[in-house]
Amino acid sequence: MSISTGHRVLHLWSLCEDVVVEHGDNGNAILLKGRWGAERIDRPAPVVREALRRMELGPVLLANAEAKPDDAETCLVLMHVVSRLSHLVVRTLSVDDLRGPLLSVSPASPQASFAPEPLPPRLPVRLPRDISLTAREAGFALECSKSPHQVVLHRPEAFWVVGMLAWSVTPDVALAELPLPPEVTEGILAYLAAAGMVAPAGADECRTVRA
Repeated sequence: MSISTGHRVLHLWSLCEDVVVEHGDNGNAILLKGRWGAERIDRPAPVVREALRRMELGPVLLANAEAKPDDAETCLVLMHVVSRLSHLVVRTLSVDDLRGPLLSVSPASPQASFAPEPLPPRLPVRLPRDISLTAREAGFALECSKSPHQVVLHRPEAFWVVGMLAWSVTPDVALAELPLPPEVTEGILAYLAAAGMVAPAGADECRTVRA
C-alpha cells in the first residue's frame, strides 16, 4: 500500500541513542555527552530545554516545542542550537499516516552536518558507486565511505526512490515515475542528497520518462 495524497510530510528530530543530557544544578547550562565528546549549552532558552527533553524521548516536531509556533525569533534560537548539534541528532522523514517513518539519517562522524534542500529538478543524479546496502532489524542501512552519515530505509517507499537511483535519473523523472505524492519523493531525495547518498551523474546516462 502506497502513500495517498492528502498526507503531510513530517520532518522529525531526535537525539542519538547514546547521547546523555545533563542539566546543571543552577539551571544555567545543559551538557550533552555523546560518542565524540561533550557539547555545552550555556543559558539555554526555555524552548531549547523543552526541545531537548522531547528529543531524548524520540523523534519530534520541533514546532511542538515552541510555546508560540509562529514566533520567528524563538524558532531561530531553537534552529541555531539544534543545527549546531547535528552530529548528535537523528533526522527522520515521516508521513502522518500512522505507518511509521520513511527513513532516518544518523551521524557517523563528529563532522556530520545535515541540511536537506530540494534537488534541481533536471540534475542527473544516481547512487555513489561505493555505496553499500545492508539488511538491519529496522530496515535497510545505506552507507558510503565518503559520507559522514548512515541512512536507514524504514519503509518500501524510501526503497523505491533508492531503486530509481541505481541508474542515472533526474528528480523530475523520479517524481513522474514513482507512485508517490511529489512532496514525499522530493523529501526522500533531499534527505538522501544531504546525507551524501546521491552523486551527480552524466546527462547522457539519464533515464527518460516511460510513455
